[in-house]
Amino acid sequence: MSSPSHESRHIAVRIARPAADVYAYAADPTHLPAWAHGLSGAIHREGEVWVADSPMGRVTVAFAPRNDFGVLDHDVTLPSGETVHNPVRVLPDGDTASEVVFTLRRLPGIPEPEFARDAATVTADLERLRSLLEDN
Repeated sequence: MSSPSHESRHIAVRIARPAADVYAYAADPTHLPAWAHGLSGAIHREGEVWVADSPMGRVTVAFAPRNDFGVLDHDVTLPSGETVHNPVRVLPDGDTASEVVFTLRRLPGIPEPEFARDAATVTADLERLRSLLEDN
């Protein structure tokens, strides 16, 4: 049995668009406010870092370099100075669809109800991404 600080949930959504299309859209930080409400109401670049106005306050976000593997990992540095690593993958599902998988990690001291709310927020964000990409 793992301790709560090591618990993860893999939250996935299937999108009826090719993985390359999904990755290209989701890898652009300027698109975050349209679909990742759990992270960003607005985001802008300050020098070498991205700064987002989030429900937690002002955070900085460092993104994985663009790649051919569908890796959308990003590190969010919270107002407290703590950095949270967020693994995200865009996986091909044939030639015309994809699956986006976000691994939500439970931070030490986070009670189950708050972790469940975080999971619901991520699920809503991924559903919003699906809707944006399938409706266009």
